[in-house]
Amino acid sequence: MTERLYYDDSFLYEFDAQVTEIIPASGAGARPAVALDRTAFYPSSGGQVFDTGWIARADSSGDADTIAVIEVAEREDGTILHFVSDASLLSPGMRVHGKIDAVRRRDHIQQHSGQHVLSAAFIRLFDVPTVSFHMGVDYCSIDLDTKALASGQVEAAERLANEIILENRPVEVRYVSQEEARSVGLRKVPAVDKSELRLIAIHDFDLSACGGTHVRNTGQIGCILLRKTEKVRQGVRLEFVCGQRAVATGRRDYMTLAEAAALYSTQLWDLPQQIRKAQDDAKAARRSRDEILEELAGQHALRLVAETPIANGRKVVIGMFVDHDAPFIRLLAQKCTRASDNVIALLASTSGQTALVFAQSAGQPFDMGSLMKEALEKLGGRGGGSKDLAQGGTAESRPVEPVLAEVREKLRAMA
Repeated sequence: MTERLYYDDSFLYEFDAQVTEIIPASGAGARPAVALDRTAFYPSSGGQVFDTGWIARADSSGDADTIAVIEVAEREDGTILHFVSDASLLSPGMRVHGKIDAVRRRDHIQQHSGQHVLSAAFIRLFDVPTVSFHMGVDYCSIDLDTKALASGQVEAAERLANEIILENRPVEVRYVSQEEARSVGLRKVPAVDKSELRLIAIHDFDLSACGGTHVRNTGQIGCILLRKTEKVRQGVRLEFVCGQRAVATGRRDYMTLAEAAALYSTQLWDLPQQIRKAQDDAKAARRSRDEILEELAGQHALRLVAETPIANGRKVVIGMFVDHDAPFIRLLAQKCTRASDNVIALLASTSGQTALVFAQSAGQPFDMGSLMKEALEKLGGRGGGSKDLAQGGTAESRPVEPVLAEVREKLRAMA
C-alpha cells in the first residue's frame, strides 16, 4: 500500500520517493505505470479527478530525464499507480522526485472543498442530502436527494455557502475509528470497511469522511457560483464552480452576454426582452412567409392545372423547380390535387438535394407510395408515403426528368 502524503498536506507539491514496481504497458493505447512507496499524487476517487505532473530520477541533471505523469489511479490493494509517458528510465528501488501540477491541484482543492460547504448548506437550510459528486473539466455537480429545487432555495444555499467562505473558517483533517465515526456527527457515515476514517472538519459547519484534497481555511475556496439545475433519475443535479474557475466562468459569461447585447444594441439587463422581441418578430415573419407561400402555391397550382391537358380523363401535372425547395413542392402538389378531382402531380425540386413529390386527387386509383419507391430505386434515393401522397429524395443531384416521364407513361398505361 502506498503512503499518501496528500492526506496530511494538500498543498504539498513536491516530494521524494522510491520506485517499488514498474507495470509495463499492455494492449493498444495502454501506458506503463509506476508504483512508489509514497506519493503526493491524488488518484481519481470520491468524485475528484486525478492529479498530473512529473517524476524524475533523484540524480537527474535536467528536463531530459523528466517523465510526465498523465493519470493516477488506485489499485484494489491500495497501491497508487502513476501512469507515465515513458517508464524506460525508471527501475524498482530507484529514488525519484515527484512534482505535482500545482495549478491543477489548487483548482481541485477549491472545487472539492466548495462541494463540502455547498452540500452542508443544503443540509442546514433544507435537510436535502447530497447523493453524489462529480468534478468535470469545466464545472462540477452534485446530485441532491430531492424531487424539486426552487430558485429561491438555490440562491439561499449559494448565499450561505459564500458566507462560510467569507468567514474563513478553519478546515482540519481528523482520523477516527469506525466506532468513533458513528458518534461524532458525520454528515454521512460512509459504507466502507476501514479501521480508520479520514475526516474533513469545517469549523462548526460540516464534518465529512473524505480522502480528497482540501483547503486549510474556507477563504481559500474563493467563492461558489451555482449554475443550472436539472432533474435526474436520483433527484436534482446542480452544477457549480468555485474559486478561480468561478471567476473564469463569470468572465466568459459576461463577455458572451456583452457581445450578444452589442448585436442587439442594448444593455445586458435588457437582453432577455430584446431576444423575446426578436423571437416574436421571427415568428411573425415566418407566418407572413407561410401565408405568401400558401398564396403563391395556390396560384401556381391553378395555372399548372389549367395548362395541363386532359388525357384518359385525368390531368398529369409534371413540374421541375430549381428555385423552390421540397416543402414548397409538397405544398404545390397538395394544392394541385385539391384544385380538381382528376389531378395527379409529379413534381421535383433540384434546389439543393433532389426531392420528389407524387400526389393524386382523393379517389384516384393509383398508389403514389409504390410509384415513388420504384422511381427512387432508379435514382438511388430514399422515401415513401401513402396511396395519395409520397415524398423522397436523393443525396446526390440526379437527372429526374426521364424518371418523371417514365412514371407519367406508366400511369397512362395503367389507366
